[in-house]
Amino acid sequence: MRVLLVEDSQRLQRSLAAGLKKEGYAVDVASDGSNGLWYALNHAYDVIILDLMLPNLDGLSLLRKLRSSGESHADVHVLVLTAKDAVSDRVTGLRAGADDYLVKPFAFEELLARVQALTRRRHQQKNPDVVIADLCINTASRTVSRGATPIELSPREYTLLEFLAMHRGEVISRTELETHLYDERADLMSNVIDAAVYSLRKKIDLRGRPSLIETRRGMGYMVREQPFATTDEVG
Repeated sequence: MRVLLVEDSQRLQRSLAAGLKKEGYAVDVASDGSNGLWYALNHAYDVIILDLMLPNLDGLSLLRKLRSSGESHADVHVLVLTAKDAVSDRVTGLRAGADDYLVKPFAFEELLARVQALTRRRHQQKNPDVVIADLCINTASRTVSRGATPIELSPREYTLLEFLAMHRGEVISRTELETHLYDERADLMSNVIDAAVYSLRKKIDLRGRPSLIETRRGMGYMVREQPFATTDEVG
């Protein structure tokens, strides 16, 4: 999933970005509010992690401008970071449009868990387990198994599978997958998504059974709600 981190502390910015990337997230970073607002208005994110004390434009003003922008992706889930722990401060942030609130200092594991929860909420997935046929994806532990057999995936492979599974029943274009799986600094080859899907299929599919991931030629990829139904469109 793609995350925007708006944080002016270079130390914290580097630490959080590195931790999120290690978990397979695509991360864009902004060091001030004006730049953060530009990113938020011009890119589609699954979650925005937003510090409140920012130069140029404070976090609450950024949040209000984003929510009132009328942009199609202005409903992105926002996790607010702040050193202010008073109830009134939290209430102000939530009323401005924040979806969750995390007070500094915090453990990275808690931030990660909150990002995962916001991602599930964005895709109307309250249960951390996503089950497709006999494939189980645990979005909390970021583990995958098929039947009783655990499957080892790289962070990027896991993120690709989770995104397709969250949108099961929908055809997802290669462009949309690139947008959500890679940050703007990534230097992508033209077949990067096809290669990623091929690698993922080799790990999750079973010999002699249809692939869990369909290819819709000229359109993209899809995970079926009932993946074992026969179809002449399976690629």
